[in-house]
Amino acid sequence: MNLRTPDWHRTATRWTQLTLTENDPAEFDPGFWIDVMRRTRSNAACISAGGYMAFYPTRIPYHYRSRHLGDTDPFGALVAGARGLGMHVMARVDPHAVHADALAAHPEWVDRTPDGEPREHWAFTGTYVTCPFGPYNREFITEVARELVREYDIDAIFANRWQGHDVSYSEHARRSFFDATGHELPIEPYDPDDLAWKAYVPWRRQQLSELVALWDTAVKDIRPHARFIPNLGALAVHELDRDLIERHYPFFVLDRQSRAGIEPPWTAGRNAKRSRAAFRDRPVGLISSVGPEHHAHRWKDSVASPAEIRTWIVDGFAHGGFPWFTKFNGTVPDDRWVAPVVDAFGLHAAVEPVLSRMRVTADVAVFDAAEPGSDAHEDGFHHALVEARIPFELVSATRCTPEELGRFRVLVLPNAERMSDEACAAVREFVRAGGGVVAGHRTSLRAADGAPRADFGLADVLGVHLEQDARGPVKNNYIALTGEHPVSDGYGGARRIIGGTHLLRVAAAPDADVPFRFVPDYPDLPMEELYARRPPEDPAVVARQGAGRTVHIAFDIGALFWETLQPDHGRLIANAVTWALGGPPRVDVRGPGLHDVAVHEGDGELAVCLVNLTNPGAMRGPVRELLPVGPLTVSVALPDGWTGAGVRLLIGASAPDVTVAGGRVSVVVDSVELLEVLHLTRER
Repeated sequence: MNLRTPDWHRTATRWTQLTLTENDPAEFDPGFWIDVMRRTRSNAACISAGGYMAFYPTRIPYHYRSRHLGDTDPFGALVAGARGLGMHVMARVDPHAVHADALAAHPEWVDRTPDGEPREHWAFTGTYVTCPFGPYNREFITEVARELVREYDIDAIFANRWQGHDVSYSEHARRSFFDATGHELPIEPYDPDDLAWKAYVPWRRQQLSELVALWDTAVKDIRPHARFIPNLGALAVHELDRDLIERHYPFFVLDRQSRAGIEPPWTAGRNAKRSRAAFRDRPVGLISSVGPEHHAHRWKDSVASPAEIRTWIVDGFAHGGFPWFTKFNGTVPDDRWVAPVVDAFGLHAAVEPVLSRMRVTADVAVFDAAEPGSDAHEDGFHHALVEARIPFELVSATRCTPEELGRFRVLVLPNAERMSDEACAAVREFVRAGGGVVAGHRTSLRAADGAPRADFGLADVLGVHLEQDARGPVKNNYIALTGEHPVSDGYGGARRIIGGTHLLRVAAAPDADVPFRFVPDYPDLPMEELYARRPPEDPAVVARQGAGRTVHIAFDIGALFWETLQPDHGRLIANAVTWALGGPPRVDVRGPGLHDVAVHEGDGELAVCLVNLTNPGAMRGPVRELLPVGPLTVSVALPDGWTGAGVRLLIGASAPDVTVAGGRVSVVVDSVELLEVLHLTRER
């Protein structure tokens, strides 16, 4: 194991994080936590050290020490225990708040309201939020980091809540922003067209990027192999300078700890995909809480159901993220989380030797707009693909290039309204080279800066032209099947299906097919008036085949499917993507249940991960029970040069039934509880 070397992070693949509370030095049992690290087969630990509160005998003025610390060193004891297990160790600091004595001594450390008052912490009175841009982060936290790497045998510092909360109106922030931009800090709510906000976003990015570089350099000056790894939240990777990330971030840590509300259980895997889409070569750790995540109620010291914990962790690592669990509070009044974490981490340990030498791959990519208003459209397309067992990756809006698109056979644009001319050109080149595109609703109707276009930026690619922008909400809308086409397969005797609520009027190119047309509006009440007056007219779905295949859906199908989960909409999305592939899918999974499928590819080997998401509350609440399902038949196209394949199951004990015919290998998996991984190796 490469302990204390510059590439130490490559073997830090299962993380235990403990966030201590002020009473822990007097009450918690370090031995319990060392045992948890051993049982979970963790090879890395992130342990509370300082910042807002110190859990070690710090010598830095105004570095608040736990009132229960006395002459103990809980941080040091945990570091020693983890190192005794041969683990990597990271010290956690939290710079987001200080106590009243620090405010009195250093008023320049704290955030200010627009009227100049110290910003009191929203959740704990008597403490104050710090300014992320001033001397508190740049000087005080830098010194804390130096003290920790100087005094303890650690590999890194991890900073939580370091980016600030809302706009800081401290004197330092005001002066720095004005000197750099000539503007006063924005006070009104965010407005992308406001000049101050336009200046603030890149200024903030530059300030935070410089801070990361400062911290990373500071710890490496003392311990050359060490790193400073600030928490990036779920999507904040887009908030930092790309060149700086390349230099200072050996891996990412994404802080989406569990599902919130009725988020789908496949969200963990999507988080891994989003990071990979932005920075394909950077490993990503997915922080998982042992409790439920509910932003309104914040039950941070709670325990989720075992099935929920296991599912979140497993779906994340099946899609390429490494597992990292966190527990708040070192005392353990409820230990029901231990067994499911041990089990999930054990599954990772079982498959890691195979998956770690491969890369996640897919034929289908979904455009990740990462812009306000796009989430529901993307959620709908994502869930339709999961239901259809179609493996997919993401393409970041920041990296929509011919080279990136060239890795895939189909690009899905759920409702990518804002697309730059360069992105449109990349998609155009992709289709000319034989790629397929499925575009939803208002895709490419705005430029990257939000300026409206008179027609689709991809009109020539999709074979549609805008005649009237979206109208709605429309009730009681339907789309009629207009003839035989693969996009309209599978609807039995139906002559029409549910349409949309926000409809575009488009004209189809002469060489395009129109598998569905809108039924003209008619009333939904009185019930006696509920019938169509005119035959179907305007194109609802346009399919075109040239060098590549394209489909445009002229209504809000993604957002509507996510809201209502109507199966006909899911089928339409799956049909469009399958047809756009232009040939059989590389992986086809048949059988009962809801499964999230991921494909990993290496030199002479392939792995298909099946994450069973079948449970009583799959789409409307926490996972309470895992329902084993099967049998499943998995058909995989043999890669070029393969004449056959050896197959083994990495989780199941029984030998699978395997047949090879027609350039495909077919495997029958009797049952999957949560995870199964099919490992295929090349036979010449």
